[in-house]
Amino acid sequence: MEAYFLDWANLLLRWLHVIVAIAWIGSSFYFVWLDNHLTPPEDAQLKDKGVAGELWAVHGGGFYNPQKYMGAPPKLPQDLHWFYWESYSTWLSGFGLFTVLYLFNAKTYLVDPDVMRLSSAEAVLLALGFLAVGWIVYDLLCRFVSKNEKLLSLSIVSFVIAAAWAACHVFAGRAAFLIVGAMIATIMSANVFFWIIPGQRKIVASMKAGQAVDPIHGQRGKQRSVHNTYFTLPVLFAMMSNHYSMTYTHEANWLVLVLVMLTGVLIRQFFILRHKGTTQAGYPLLAILILAGVAAWIMPKPTTVLTGQAAGDHFAQVQAIINTRCIQCHAAHPTLMDAPAKGLLLDQPELIQTKAQLIYQQVVQTRLMPLGNLTHITEEERALIAQWFERSAGQGIKTGKPADKSVSK
Repeated sequence: MEAYFLDWANLLLRWLHVIVAIAWIGSSFYFVWLDNHLTPPEDAQLKDKGVAGELWAVHGGGFYNPQKYMGAPPKLPQDLHWFYWESYSTWLSGFGLFTVLYLFNAKTYLVDPDVMRLSSAEAVLLALGFLAVGWIVYDLLCRFVSKNEKLLSLSIVSFVIAAAWAACHVFAGRAAFLIVGAMIATIMSANVFFWIIPGQRKIVASMKAGQAVDPIHGQRGKQRSVHNTYFTLPVLFAMMSNHYSMTYTHEANWLVLVLVMLTGVLIRQFFILRHKGTTQAGYPLLAILILAGVAAWIMPKPTTVLTGQAAGDHFAQVQAIINTRCIQCHAAHPTLMDAPAKGLLLDQPELIQTKAQLIYQQVVQTRLMPLGNLTHITEEERALIAQWFERSAGQGIKTGKPADKSVSK
């Protein structure tokens, strides 16, 4: 029952996380777009009030006229909307999901003995350390290299590359990708919490006190906000990657992660420039070339499987593979977790027959199983399962006839 309730916690936290992340990314993208589409006002009254840019837009049958002040408006309105709950809710729900799925199951999800032998406690502490140290290093870079934006950008990119390499040499590949994404997401939310919102509060406090507004708060907030918009697409890929094992199971998975995240930065740069009226097709074209190159590079190599007479006893071989690679999680008494994963049992021949299509989907088509390939299934074994399903079990499923009779032997 515990696993059942954890599944519900996983589902609800994931749902909440997606909802609030949409709100945060949507508002972030909108304000970047808005900043790049504002034009100097022609109305003298607006100029006198200190309006530096305005925009006319139509949406949902209504007309909108947002205006941006160069510094601060002469008088603060009573109702001033703050954009921060989207960021905080996204991080909190994401951390809750990370806790339920990864930290509570560190032995299964975080640790790969072939990468580094860690206890569950060590894995949890290192994962949390990545989030905390990631923010500290990034913040120090921004503090001490902020006057040279190009050097700062290069330093941040180098740090992310180093973090990706380190994570992929400490954690299981699937977890490593997620932890790098979570580290960057923590930086994004911390930017809002420690710099953007406090800076805005200081501006408002100065205005209420009748004091001159220090422009440094706006400048720092703008810098961190720009960083956040470039981080967004790389984080989204890192969060989605756990569904695509061909990326995180590659021997050079850290480089796969870095290259795909780079394409996200290039695509975001294209749209930022486009919002400013400049179309540079080189950015998306380069992103497409990188993605195509990565896809070709990590493509599984064709394997030779048994055919003819040698393939006659497929099921016995498939059962041996499952006994070696799968029942650690899918048995009445699994060794890698406290209860059978998803309640699925594969420790009896008839259970393998019943779940033939699911096995084929998870092991061959999506390659999600074994989870993080912790049990080291080989390409030849995946190919043998594919041949078994397509030639015997699959035929039984498609025609409604009994599957491979060897199952009952």
